[in-house]
Amino acid sequence: MSNTVIEKLLPNGVMHLSLNRPEIHNAFDDHQIDRLTSALEVAENNEHVKVVVISGEGKSFSAGGDLSYMRHMGSNSYNENLIDAARLAKLMKTLSSLSTPTIARVHGAAFGGGVGLVSCCDFAFATPAATFCLSEVKLGMIPATIAPYIVRAVGEKAACRLFMSAEVFGSNRAWQLGLISHLSEQDSLDLDIQMFIKSLLINAPSAVERAKKIASEVSQGPIDDAMIEKTVVLIADLRASEEGKEGLSAFLEKRKPKWTL
Repeated sequence: MSNTVIEKLLPNGVMHLSLNRPEIHNAFDDHQIDRLTSALEVAENNEHVKVVVISGEGKSFSAGGDLSYMRHMGSNSYNENLIDAARLAKLMKTLSSLSTPTIARVHGAAFGGGVGLVSCCDFAFATPAATFCLSEVKLGMIPATIAPYIVRAVGEKAACRLFMSAEVFGSNRAWQLGLISHLSEQDSLDLDIQMFIKSLLINAPSAVERAKKIASEVSQGPIDDAMIEKTVVLIADLRASEEGKEGLSAFLEKRKPKWTL
């Protein structure tokens, strides 16, 4: 269980979490789900973590649910299945709500819950050979616990098609839908991610966190007086903050802000 997720925190604050069940294309069971959730919770509570990258060892990103695990679930009681579904839902919520930027490094297959992980990340880099599929209906299931994140990523109509058809689609289609944010050749995938992370790390860390939070908050409600008031208060707070003052001073003085030194 302990080796199902490889954790590596680099000196620049980038936490790499790699799914490590390559012999079954990083399909996950309850132990893998709990292990990844725990690793994400640790990253959230570590002030040194600035970015989280999720990847998969071997030929695939993640093939979704482990067939042996799914077969076992078929004999579970109703309450046991509720508990098990809540476990996967907790993983997705933990990843989606992480305060730091998150990046999915996608190669090979990303099926079922693997697509869920991709949709929960802020950014996703994929190679041209990557394939995606929400195949649950072929098994008499639906992608229920990952549905909120898929719909948020690609929209209701596209999600409905992907949920019902169980079609396999490639990186170009995933990019058109907004499921992935970047297309990279296999031999430049890691370099492209490194360069993007470099651009993230020169930004004010608290501002990045607040930017992620406000994007989520304003997408969930109408543009009414309460929403407008929230944005007004937020920008006033940030202008008065130490980070905000430092950022403005650095810009006017034509120097690098302290958080980049």
